[in-house]
Amino acid sequence: MNDGVVHIPWWGIGLSLLPVVAVGWIFQRCNGGGKLLGYATFRMLVQLIAVGFVLVFVFENESAWLGVGILALVLGVSSWIAMRPLARKSAGQYGLILFSLAVSGIAVLALVLWGVIGLDPMYQPRYFIPLTGMIFANAMNAISLAGERFETEREARDYISARNAAFNAAMIPQVNTFLAVGLVALPGMMTGQILSGISPLEAVRYQIVVMNMILGSAGLAVALYLRGQK
Repeated sequence: MNDGVVHIPWWGIGLSLLPVVAVGWIFQRCNGGGKLLGYATFRMLVQLIAVGFVLVFVFENESAWLGVGILALVLGVSSWIAMRPLARKSAGQYGLILFSLAVSGIAVLALVLWGVIGLDPMYQPRYFIPLTGMIFANAMNAISLAGERFETEREARDYISARNAAFNAAMIPQVNTFLAVGLVALPGMMTGQILSGISPLEAVRYQIVVMNMILGSAGLAVALYLRGQK
């Protein structure tokens, strides 16, 4: 233990994999999906370890241009993933998703970094990178839900009704999270801060900002995306 932080040894990581191994065995018995879970677990381990080393480098090199590059990469990849469930994939759809994510995400990110936290300079990797990831990951998922629902509804309903149904469907996870937070579970960011030794009351403030940030960026991204549909 160091400065109130409990450090997890590598053998502890191995121990935490035991439930995953058990689920993999069940998976294999049910439908032969054990290999898929094994591959996904391997990917998870490699990707997280790799990103850990990358973040060490990024945190030690506070270049604003590096931040712009990371933001561009996150935007490009999240837009591509958001389009994955859609039946109608095209350059136009990708551009619309990219525009919707960029406008909503960058606006909310700037509001939080400048207005709420008051960072000076605004680009500080320890804040910029985690907040960027949370914003675009949630907005990406919301657009995927909205797009898939819109395509289904558009076949049987008029444009306005289909758009409203798609928006409502995309916001269900966001609203459910608002209703459940603190009662069903503690959110990941708040849990991490508490485990690192930060006062629960201080962690609550950050979590409230994050919750507002995620719902706001997701809702605005979905609204822009659906407005651009034809």
